Amino acid sequence: MAANKANGAAGTSGATGRGERPASRSAGWLRSACLPPSRLGHTSKLDGARLGVGSTLAGTLSAPVAVRAAKVAKATILVTGGDGQLGRCLREIERQWAGYKFVFTDVGELDITDRAAVRAAVAEHKPAWVINAAAYTAVDKAEGEEELARKINALAVENLALESAAAGAGLVHISTDYVFPGDDPHPLKEDAPTGPRSAYGRTKLEGEAKAALNPRNIVIRTSWLYSIYGNNFVRTMLRLGVEKRQVEVVADQWGSPTSAYDLAGAVMAAIAKPSYGIFHYCDKGAATWALFAEEIMALAGLECKVNHITTAESPAAAQRPAFSILDTHRFEAAFGVRIPEWEMSLEEVVNKLKGE
Repeated sequence: MAANKANGAAGTSGATGRGERPASRSAGWLRSACLPPSRLGHTSKLDGARLGVGSTLAGTLSAPVAVRAAKVAKATILVTGGDGQLGRCLREIERQWAGYKFVFTDVGELDITDRAAVRAAVAEHKPAWVINAAAYTAVDKAEGEEELARKINALAVENLALESAAAGAGLVHISTDYVFPGDDPHPLKEDAPTGPRSAYGRTKLEGEAKAALNPRNIVIRTSWLYSIYGNNFVRTMLRLGVEKRQVEVVADQWGSPTSAYDLAGAVMAAIAKPSYGIFHYCDKGAATWALFAEEIMALAGLECKVNHITTAESPAAAQRPAFSILDTHRFEAAFGVRIPEWEMSLEEVVNKLKGE
């Protein structure tokens, strides 16, 4: 059967199964001890106590005082891109953040490229925070649609930044590892030189500058995003693993696969304990797209061979970074979270997809 080629896309181990994994599966110098999926729960409890509406505080109050506390107005969070991967994962964890009222929008409810529409939405909902989870993410297609990508990834961010700032709201904006050229084989800190090699990366970098028009901005760069939702590398590999006996996947691009569920929790941890500027968040460890694919096949129990190929053997319209592992120490220190290893989170998502 003919092999199928796969190249990694911005938000697209092995035969030993789920036991001890070979040390080569991810860079050992990036591994760290992590908490299980409830790892961010402490932040939720802390926020509930701070706002006076969570169960942590209400349980210690007399009945009349508890009732009054429950009536305290919740801070509103306006979410754009609510039907995307991150937006849908935020919907899933909404109930864990009882101190907030979430308003989810997507293009059908709010065109963020329309300044007047953004102004009206902010006036109507009066958010304390805006989370911009909307983006143009068709990396190869953007090479021929750079102005459209710029309109969504940069000009729309300007609208959100200016209108949220005018209303006194904070802005969380999601960016990407594709703002880096990918030629530095070390974990990338927030102040590492940028130099995107693709239209997608260029427009996302412009978006970061636009987000800074709101002084209360939190820009979170992430990488290789996946979930049970939408089109992403994990879902593609699971489909191909059923359809094909072998696939060809790029083995000379390094990054950190990141669960959108983990990113959603990280966004809320940042809002609960805000610190402003650019931060890096991705799951711990490192992989190539080929090693990532092997782990997906192994966790799903699929007997599909992953053949390793080079980037040159899998030509694409857009150039991808060869090395874009993000250093997350600043995020961990600022927001008090411990980040899981990518294999742990991948297993959770694969198990969910297997249960569908």
